[in-house]
Amino acid sequence: MDVVDISGLYSTEHVSEHTLMSSEIERVVLWRKTKYQEVAIVVFNDFGLSLILDGYTQSSVYDEYIYHESLVHPVMIGVENPERVLIIGGGEGATLREALKHSTVREAVMVDIDGELVEIAKKYLVEMHQGAFEDPRAKVVIADGAEYIRKAPDKSFDVVILDLTDPYSSEIARNLYSEQFYKEVYRVLSEKGAMVTQAGSSFFFEKDYNWVLENVRKVFPKVLEYNVWIPTFGYACNFIIGAKNSFKADLNAKKVDEILKARKLKDKLKFYSGKTHIAILNMPIYRVKK
Repeated sequence: MDVVDISGLYSTEHVSEHTLMSSEIERVVLWRKTKYQEVAIVVFNDFGLSLILDGYTQSSVYDEYIYHESLVHPVMIGVENPERVLIIGGGEGATLREALKHSTVREAVMVDIDGELVEIAKKYLVEMHQGAFEDPRAKVVIADGAEYIRKAPDKSFDVVILDLTDPYSSEIARNLYSEQFYKEVYRVLSEKGAMVTQAGSSFFFEKDYNWVLENVRKVFPKVLEYNVWIPTFGYACNFIIGAKNSFKADLNAKKVDEILKARKLKDKLKFYSGKTHIAILNMPIYRVKK
């Protein structure tokens, strides 16, 4: 259905197994079942135009920049002159948008299993992708992410960004958090390379988060954890970086800002900066003490 006005409609989704978050919908733009998932694009009164997959809000225009800048830039900054970037997931194109902001990037390959979702995003989520799909450095591949990486040559990417649904919300994505999958990611990374994955909520799903963290630690010599409050999600979203030894994990705020300036990002960011980098990498990881 396209452009339907609805009043008094709320989207209610699980923040955890026992906690719900309910948001009032101003308008439903699209509601469609693809081969892989249920896709809804709505306008929330508090969050604006938003993408919902299988009942879980993925991105909203009012705060998606917090999530996407936090996902992309800490790992990109720690890799010296990243030229080739691989993105698994990220159907709305915002992760692709952020990766392409780095002037060092020569090619960014985005792999998503749901081609229908990508076409929907191109048409309805322009505010999120902001034309990233049309960038000549961008390559979009409709395929299974795990299969794509299995076939990719050794050391073919400098950065791998895993913009997936949560490990506990989708069986499709869960295998992309496994030790075996991270071994394949490690193989396709260059010697200076690093990967980052979003990892759900360590507070509400501590067991799943620990499983992902342990899998990353089994494969990568350098591991960094951080989390950022995302209003639309209703919780602090966790991220984990897994990197090879040359990754710069101890940059100070001044050096981060220098790199952002050199890569022509300084005036293109709303949330991330040198100070933000230091802040989010030093925040405690929220957990339930039992």
